Amino acid sequence: MNHTRSVFIVMLLAVLALGAMIPRIVIDTDPENMLSAEQPDRLRHNEIRATFGLHDMLVVGQVNTEQGIFNPASLAAHYQLTRAIEQMEGVIAADLMSLAAVDNVEQAGPGTIAYDWLIPEAPQTQAEADRIRAAVERLPMYLGTLVSEDGQAAAIFVPIASKDISHRIAQEIQAVVETLDVSDAFHITGQPVAQDTFGVEMFQQMAISAPLAGLVIFLAMLYFFRSLPLVVAPMLLAMATVITTMGLLIGLGYTVHIMSSMIPIFLMPIAVVASVHVLSNFADRYRPGDDPKQVMGAVMEQLFKPVLFTSLTTAVGFLSLLTTPIPPVQVFGAFISFGVLIALILTLCFIPAYTVALKRETLDKMAEKFRAKEEQAAAQDAESLLSRLGRLPTRAPLAVVGAVVGLLLVSGYGIQQIQINDNPTLWFKQDHRIRVADQVLNARFAGTYEAYLAFRSTQAEAQLQQLNEQANRLFAEAERQGVMLDTRWEALWQATENEPNLGARLEALASEIDDQLFMVDADAQAVLETLLDAVESTRSQTRVFQQPEVLAYLDDLKAHLEEQGLIGKANSLADVVKTINRELVSGDPVDYQLPQTANGVAQTILSFQSSQRPDDLWNFVTRDFTQASMWVQLPSGDNQVMSRVVEAVDAYIAAHPLPAGLEADWGGTTYINLIWQGEMVEGMLWALFSAFIVVLVMMVALFRNLWLGLLAMLPLTITIAAIYGVMGLIGKDFDMPVAVLSSLSLGLSVDFAIHFIQRLRMALETTAGDWQAAMALVFQEPSRAIVRNAVVISVGFLPLLAAPLVPYITVGIFLASIMATSALVTLFALPAVISLAPRAFLGAQVHSNS
Repeated sequence: MNHTRSVFIVMLLAVLALGAMIPRIVIDTDPENMLSAEQPDRLRHNEIRATFGLHDMLVVGQVNTEQGIFNPASLAAHYQLTRAIEQMEGVIAADLMSLAAVDNVEQAGPGTIAYDWLIPEAPQTQAEADRIRAAVERLPMYLGTLVSEDGQAAAIFVPIASKDISHRIAQEIQAVVETLDVSDAFHITGQPVAQDTFGVEMFQQMAISAPLAGLVIFLAMLYFFRSLPLVVAPMLLAMATVITTMGLLIGLGYTVHIMSSMIPIFLMPIAVVASVHVLSNFADRYRPGDDPKQVMGAVMEQLFKPVLFTSLTTAVGFLSLLTTPIPPVQVFGAFISFGVLIALILTLCFIPAYTVALKRETLDKMAEKFRAKEEQAAAQDAESLLSRLGRLPTRAPLAVVGAVVGLLLVSGYGIQQIQINDNPTLWFKQDHRIRVADQVLNARFAGTYEAYLAFRSTQAEAQLQQLNEQANRLFAEAERQGVMLDTRWEALWQATENEPNLGARLEALASEIDDQLFMVDADAQAVLETLLDAVESTRSQTRVFQQPEVLAYLDDLKAHLEEQGLIGKANSLADVVKTINRELVSGDPVDYQLPQTANGVAQTILSFQSSQRPDDLWNFVTRDFTQASMWVQLPSGDNQVMSRVVEAVDAYIAAHPLPAGLEADWGGTTYINLIWQGEMVEGMLWALFSAFIVVLVMMVALFRNLWLGLLAMLPLTITIAAIYGVMGLIGKDFDMPVAVLSSLSLGLSVDFAIHFIQRLRMALETTAGDWQAAMALVFQEPSRAIVRNAVVISVGFLPLLAAPLVPYITVGIFLASIMATSALVTLFALPAVISLAPRAFLGAQVHSNS
């Protein structure tokens, strides 16, 4: 207060210096980055993608419910749209899947297949459209994936180079759609575009929601304090807190993820809460003609401990997020905690400096308006409503405590009904174009959500070791018999070490041995021929996924999942082989089956290499046939759906063990979402529990009384129980926004209790230990400050309910609920519990004159 100019200058410099970092912002909306780069599931997911050349995909749906999709106009539009998408920057054109970009597989004669484009050019007649429909209906891999089974919709799967360009590509696709001369409905969805679009709209919404919430908070404070200059102070404090925190985060090189983007929304109420207590106390105390420094000094003397400990408990609540295994959540918790400490410093320094720097006339007018408001209220009612309500819990404590117990019982039941579930697409409101597209396309197709079940042989190393031992024995025996060889096994083996995979290495090795046969005598030829047989045998053994029994296992697993209704559809190498086998044999449905021999499988694969898109095969199997993948399509991206699929696969494998030497792993965006959200929930629960214990210890230390420490935790406990109980009762899933708000509820719910108990202890000194008289004093200015705070924050964040993004709505509802519930519990439950045993909580010396 004696150095106001210095305080303002330091604050301004900090805001300018750190605010200058904000334009360097780097945005990351990829939920995959919720996991650390070294997390095993993420490593395996990336390995699967690299092994099979898999990409994130957008899904474009075209729907014609009147004529169906198989008419010249619709198919021509589909063809034009496909060609346009292929030309877009960032699209992996070679892997794009569309009716206008895949093969028509049909028999050209016995043992011969014709591979032609399904739609070589835009059809002009209905006869051409009918031909295409007939061809599609013969190809099971396309039904449910590229065309709906009712023939009313077609889909284009658009692989993209990276997720962060999906919103841009979706906009370019929409621009092309608007040029098509067709009445069909088009929809664009897929997890990448949902995530990227959420990132774009998230920051647009942030630019609207944060200022709007600030405006409503400002108007609410203006209503209570009746002084424009005075209420500017908390808003400046909140802005400075947000700018310095975000500036530091960006300046230190952290990307702004979905989590950290919500830091401003979270910091706004936290930054304002303490300052509202200070200003409320100041406004109640100040009288025209008073010395502002003396009044503010008395206020800070009284509120220093509550302000300090409420800030520290809030900081602890968010620091607990550092114990979670989710890096963006750790960053979120760390910088929210930093912002809380900045808000604390500004509350203790800037608010007093700003207040005493105001003109006396301004403060006097504020005081006169306050007095006029109080006199008006007194004229209407000799006793304030708050004072009357304050006597209720002390006069009927058992009723209040009984109501609290009942609330906890109901909440406990509700908590048991909570389901842990999330789906990034559901972060949009139901009428959002992404959500509409998701509902329409997943109702018609096998699913726009994908996961990959990857299988790999674990015996390759053992088989190679066996080959090495056999070759070494063979060469050693030849040497004992005096057979002269120009080369050694080690040299042959090392000469092929640069081949890209095991199959290629064994093939190169066989070729090298075959060349050697023409340069040696008869005895050496016999040795090399034996070695060549061993290499060819090993090569055959390692090509696990050319074995009919292994492919049959994949096919049976797929059929089981589809029959159970757990997935929309799955495709694997077995589906490719069955399709080619049918056309090679007869073209009749009866031959849509796996060949009975490995050579028969190899023949179908060799035939597929003549297709227009031979590299599609390597999306299902590696070139050495030691690994294979199954593409699983899901009509829902919910965690619970993916979890049930994983459990079903585990149960099937337990009942029908994998072929010897095989193991299975999951990959794909839907599976990764399940993993990071599971780790987040587990981490959040641990963080909440650990922070609860730390805050309890802090409360006991603050009040130097175990019972008061436990009492201070009551609003926190009841608030969390009530909010999550209601959530379970109304069927709201426990998702990412809800999990993160746990920390906010821990930090804010205990604040009012600290102020209430601390002011009650101070009031006891004024009333010479009369606890009921002290309680009456607390239900004057201190309780007014609590109510003002609760109203300001609750009302201030209600505008978030109009946001188009569900997480913002969730934040708005939770913030309002946390503030309102914790205030009510503080003002009703705490006095009731205290009145049951006042000496236990307040000391043996307290008494009552009532």
